[in-house]
Amino acid sequence: MAELPDLEVFARILTRRYRGKVLEKIDIPVDKKLNVPPKKLKENLEGHKLSLVKRSGKTLQFHIGDSILGMHLMLRGELVELTDKAPKFTIMSFHFKGGSGFAVTDMQKQATPTLHPQENDVPDALEVDYPALLKLLEGKRTVIKSLLMDQKKIRGIGNSYGDEILYHAGISPFSIAGKIPGDDVNRLHKSMHSVLETAIKKIGKENGDELRGELRDFMEIHGAGIKQTKKGEEVLHEKIGGRTSYYTKSQKLFD
Repeated sequence: MAELPDLEVFARILTRRYRGKVLEKIDIPVDKKLNVPPKKLKENLEGHKLSLVKRSGKTLQFHIGDSILGMHLMLRGELVELTDKAPKFTIMSFHFKGGSGFAVTDMQKQATPTLHPQENDVPDALEVDYPALLKLLEGKRTVIKSLLMDQKKIRGIGNSYGDEILYHAGISPFSIAGKIPGDDVNRLHKSMHSVLETAIKKIGKENGDELRGELRDFMEIHGAGIKQTKKGEEVLHEKIGGRTSYYTKSQKLFD
């Protein structure tokens, strides 16, 4: 699943490549997740210029004319540049004047487009400050890994970066959120920003101006192929909320 760093880079690439271009045509082969009839979507978007693509939590927001189209890629959704051959599993394709364009593909057909998505007041992981994070964790009996992944609490972090952030902060994913001391919450806050911002830089450098998809090869702990950390620690794994979490014994457990 694409998480905050991937989506931030995708948004920047799409803005650079398509800003100011007129959306000539939008094709919608799969409309079961669309919140309005396809005809209405076309009426709102076709013939208008794309001015900006923004990331909001785990969604992309396409600003086209006076409209906003939100797109959640869900678990398997991808962004693919259009060529002469139509991509497999296309959910929606964007065709701009001049012949360029891109498609959203998803073999599971779960990618979700939303015309004029509602504003979300849940803080983004890169916007939440230390006092807000401290307040969010206060009194919570939820394990910290689950809380970090809860999009109703903090937006943008998924399973992969949840592991990376907690390892960087030296906190066990099994720690009870409300039991983590203030100094450690402060370290967690700094790790959130450090891990996510570093990932954005690395993914951005690797992608350039091309949509290469999600990148994970720089991760320190999350991944079935990682048996040891760079420090030589054994990488363990266990299910948390149905998702495999990776961690080490050196991470402090607060319970």
